Amino acid sequence: MKKGLLTLIALGFCLCVPTTSSLAYTVKPGDRLSTIAAQNHMTLHQVLALNPSIKKANKIYVGQTIKLGSSSLSSSDRKLLAQLIHAEASGEPFKGKVKVAQVVLNRVKSHQFPNTIREVIMQKGQFSPVANGSIKNTPNSKDYEAIDTALNEHSEDGSLYFFNPDIAESQWLSNLETTTVIGHHVFKK
Repeated sequence: MKKGLLTLIALGFCLCVPTTSSLAYTVKPGDRLSTIAAQNHMTLHQVLALNPSIKKANKIYVGQTIKLGSSSLSSSDRKLLAQLIHAEASGEPFKGKVKVAQVVLNRVKSHQFPNTIREVIMQKGQFSPVANGSIKNTPNSKDYEAIDTALNEHSEDGSLYFFNPDIAESQWLSNLETTTVIGHHVFKK
């Protein structure tokens, strides 16, 4: 089990390694709230929403603790999941990005799949971006925001699969129960 929160500052970049507790950052000399937000793949608005005591974005002080949300994902799992979302759903509505993240999170909880995000995503034959290399991309802030939304909105529909019926090579998923359709993706369980 992970313990505590480890925050490293190296070369001016924040690398936050989350645990099951809230993510936080301690303000250092020269920090700006907008930079802290960007380094943690968040918008300034998201950081301010998590920190209602901060009335003005330009009024932070050295030693102040800035909440950056809560998560049980390591930074490497968070990045890999964002890369999968970007590769699978870059042209999809935001709700579709969230749903892709929820599928991965649902698989981690399911006895039918591996129990870590990395193992779920890298499982042979499961996600075409892993096979074709498109997972090696640079995700954007919306991809990370989709992860945060998925973590905060617990999906009750149990979706474990998704596909685009217009480009899917195999139609075996057609026999499974459809949970929802978002954009070009059909989600199944």
